[in-house]
Amino acid sequence: MATSRTPGTGLLGYLESRKNLAGGVCGIVGLGLTLTGAAGTYWPLVVAGLYGAGALIAPPERPDPPRPGGPTEKLNVVRDRFGRLREYLAEVELPAPAEGRLAKLMELYGALLEPGWVADALAAEPDAVHALSRAIEQDVPECVDTYNRTRWWTRLTPGGESPERHLERQLSLLYEEGERVTADLRETEARRQQTHTTYLEERGRS
Repeated sequence: MATSRTPGTGLLGYLESRKNLAGGVCGIVGLGLTLTGAAGTYWPLVVAGLYGAGALIAPPERPDPPRPGGPTEKLNVVRDRFGRLREYLAEVELPAPAEGRLAKLMELYGALLEPGWVADALAAEPDAVHALSRAIEQDVPECVDTYNRTRWWTRLTPGGESPERHLERQLSLLYEEGERVTADLRETEARRQQTHTTYLEERGRS
């Protein structure tokens, strides 16, 4: 199975490079011209010049594509975004009921992202990490932003369902989603515990 690799450094790296290979091919052409007499007495310059031209026109080396980050690295990205979200929310004003719901939601997210065995369990569940990342990066900021914009228009033209009610409902839905993520993680740990119990029982009978 073919694998891609980045050429080494130093002399060995250059010998393996595209520039050296292209220059070598052009240099061989120069030697061919020398053997046919076309290069004349200046054949060393012809060979060197063709080698240099080949090295110059060769395409640059393509490094290996970056490897995707592991689960822990991805969770660190989510944790960093969560920190920025908290800084942003500290500067906005919300009505008391929505502010209370938001505080509970942020507390839940913070507990899941707190470094430790809970975060390790979360990192092992890509769907849970995706749901949390989406909520932190997109959903919560969108809830707050649309509330502030809609409230501005409502002040000009009162009527219709209040922006506050929409905001409270949105935050409640996000909290329910966070609870489902937490319940799934808890269920995973319960299955793990049951599996170990079964293993010990079977080992004891053997």
